[in-house]
Amino acid sequence: MNPTTLRLRAYLCLALSMSLVGSYVALSKPLVAALPVFLLAWLRFGIGALAMPHWLKKPANEAPMTRQTRQLLFLESFLGNFLFTICMLFGVSLSSAVSAGVIMATIPAVVALLSWILLRERIRARVWGGVACAALGMALLALAKDGALAGPQGNHALWGKLLVFGAVLCEAAYAVIGKKLTGTLAPKRITALINLWGLALMTPMGLYYAWRFDFGAVSVGLWALLIFYALAASVWTVWLWMTGLKTVPAALGGVFTVMLPISAALVGVLVLGEEVSALQMLAFAIALVGVVLATLPSKSA
Repeated sequence: MNPTTLRLRAYLCLALSMSLVGSYVALSKPLVAALPVFLLAWLRFGIGALAMPHWLKKPANEAPMTRQTRQLLFLESFLGNFLFTICMLFGVSLSSAVSAGVIMATIPAVVALLSWILLRERIRARVWGGVACAALGMALLALAKDGALAGPQGNHALWGKLLVFGAVLCEAAYAVIGKKLTGTLAPKRITALINLWGLALMTPMGLYYAWRFDFGAVSVGLWALLIFYALAASVWTVWLWMTGLKTVPAALGGVFTVMLPISAALVGVLVLGEEVSALQMLAFAIALVGVVLATLPSKSA
């Protein structure tokens, strides 16, 4: 397969990964209403573990894992799965949703900075332009939801904003560490291994909530939605993301996080019957311009 085809396939994987994240985030509202957060997360990792035991097998051409690789796998799951969920959920509960959206708009820029500092990636000016467009589009999208920035909510607003920014750092670290791991392990094996770590980390709280939860009250439709959520969150999105990162730099991959709010909004409009405003349409356009700007082939390529 020629380099151009490989790169295009990587772009498609990254875009599909973030689009799936946005879709299951939008569709998970009924699940969050019916299940405690820690129980929902534990069931997600459990279903994921049942779906991909064959991905745990070490390929014949793969070198034995070093101590550093094992540490990176743990950090990938701890930061990207466990800590990200906690920071985001509690951060949003302590601050406004709009403020959280604006802070999350910094993800592409933070990914670019971390990849430059930690991976020594050389970032082209056009990629920085794409990062700026992505951040601006996501900020406009956050503003469009409520029309203006919400004010502080009590004395805990600052802590809420700090927790949301902690989630941003976790997500950026997830992208950068993932790029490092794809140089050593196959995407499928990374997906299965970090899911197992996520299951282990969530099991104590998951068992605590499962002990007192009435599973008979969950409808068949919600169980079906839970299975989709678990497969999308633990299997498909992670595998697509790692497959894409294997070919492209982490900073460029970070630009594709704009597909998350775009797909979430589309699901809201097409499935949940929500309305889209002119400001939201402008935000989508700017964000997509950033993706095009960052991914167009250069003259040297």
